[in-house]
Amino acid sequence: MNNTIKYKDNLNSIGNIIKEYRIKNKMTQKNLSEKMQLYGIDLNKNSLQRIEKGTRIIKEYELAVFSIIFNVSTDELLNECIKDYKKNIV
Repeated sequence: MNNTIKYKDNLNSIGNIIKEYRIKNKMTQKNLSEKMQLYGIDLNKNSLQRIEKGTRIIKEYELAVFSIIFNVSTDELLNECIKDYKKNIV
């Protein structure tokens, strides 16, 4: 039995946001993967594809490095998810 908690049927809440920032910054998945490696994060292109599709969990240290690379706060990356959960609080 699979007990994995999902957010909108995805394993992460920001894959689409990562993709948007990557495209906005004119980066390929390979470019982003190489930048992650500069910070000691071994995230190959396939793993990045899975993150963007929402089929891979993002680790907190990966989130931190995404925020550094895109020069935005982690809150900015998580903004959509935060709004969704705030709406659901009674």
